[in-house]
Amino acid sequence: MKDKFIQIFRRIYHLKDKIAFFPTIISFAGALFAYLMMYAENRGISKYLIEFLPELVINDTETARVILSSFIGGLISIMVFSFSMVMILLNQASSNFSPRLLPGLISNRKHQIILGIYIATILYCIFILVFIEPTGSKYQVPGFSVLCSIVLMVCSLGAFIYFIHSISQEIQIEFIMNRIGSTAKKKLQKLLKLEEDRKFDFSDSKNWHSFEAKTTAYFQDVSIQLLKKVALAENCKLHVISKKGAICYKGDILFKTEKELSEETLEKIYKAFDFSNDEFIEDNYLIAFKHLKEIALKAMSPGINDPGTAMNAIDYLHELFKLRIQKQEYDFIFDEDNCVILLNIVSFKDLIYRVMASLRTYTKHDVIIVTKILTFLRDLKNYTNDDQKKEIIDVEIDNLLKDAKSAIENDYDYQKLLDLQE
Repeated sequence: MKDKFIQIFRRIYHLKDKIAFFPTIISFAGALFAYLMMYAENRGISKYLIEFLPELVINDTETARVILSSFIGGLISIMVFSFSMVMILLNQASSNFSPRLLPGLISNRKHQIILGIYIATILYCIFILVFIEPTGSKYQVPGFSVLCSIVLMVCSLGAFIYFIHSISQEIQIEFIMNRIGSTAKKKLQKLLKLEEDRKFDFSDSKNWHSFEAKTTAYFQDVSIQLLKKVALAENCKLHVISKKGAICYKGDILFKTEKELSEETLEKIYKAFDFSNDEFIEDNYLIAFKHLKEIALKAMSPGINDPGTAMNAIDYLHELFKLRIQKQEYDFIFDEDNCVILLNIVSFKDLIYRVMASLRTYTKHDVIIVTKILTFLRDLKNYTNDDQKKEIIDVEIDNLLKDAKSAIENDYDYQKLLDLQE
């Protein structure tokens, strides 16, 4: 039962990033509120208020209809305008920065809530409008419900003003990079905290029982709680071979187990893996490196030509690499002092190569950007005491200088780069 609950929770967790999730919930709340108000009207709430607070109640049928009809038409216009604005800005972000940034912008919870407020208010006004009887007396007009619709309309207008302010901020590349960097930084700091004073001793899994992926898809995340529960229940260590964010082809080894397990147990393990095309930094910090790299490359493209944005992206990469260089080359899950699960991850060597190979190719002609990257690499080298990682960084510095030498024709500029190494 608990396993099913975990599965349901994971599905809901991913649903929250869909643009229709919160609007759907809030819309149902608006419809439910309308029915509650109808019930209150049938119990005579408007009649009671007319006797004691007549100034708060609209008791004219035609006036109530006009108000509600105006609200419905106005809110639909506002919603169409908001939707059109979002589409234009998303298209701009995709063209100028990277299409991979779109899921992060679409999943903004504040904008989902605002859209939900619009739809909930429209549904509320429609239900109350239908509830009005054409020949009703002033005691039969749902005056209090109409008053509530006015309050909801004022809230919708406030939400619209906030939406304009928020969307104009969030589309700015500085804001986007800060959000990406902050999210990845929190994720890395959390992982580093788990590794504090931890030394893992894990058996060689070469001869363990291997299990293959059943479909071809991107491996995005895995439920650690579910895997740990299985490992402890079966007294069996697990080794996750596939790496987060990488495509896992059908037939590739997905995980290994220390001993043979039943089909039912293996099915539980398979259910712990999440395969999806959506990329979220909260699940995998490597997505942040990819997004920041792509922003820098897009900024240096001839059509954009924005070195300032590229330099800012490199600064964020610099900060994230200083955290990543402290991390061990595996993720591991402990039960007290016993390591029960080992997860393969992209190594520091592979990660810095992936980032630097692209940056070298597309920025080697710009001496200012190359200087920025060299400064970043030199600082990263001085930041660590790991000799092996220092050698990795030295290789990247040498490769960057080789590419820069082939692209920079001015000897003075190239000499400036060499001076940085002294």
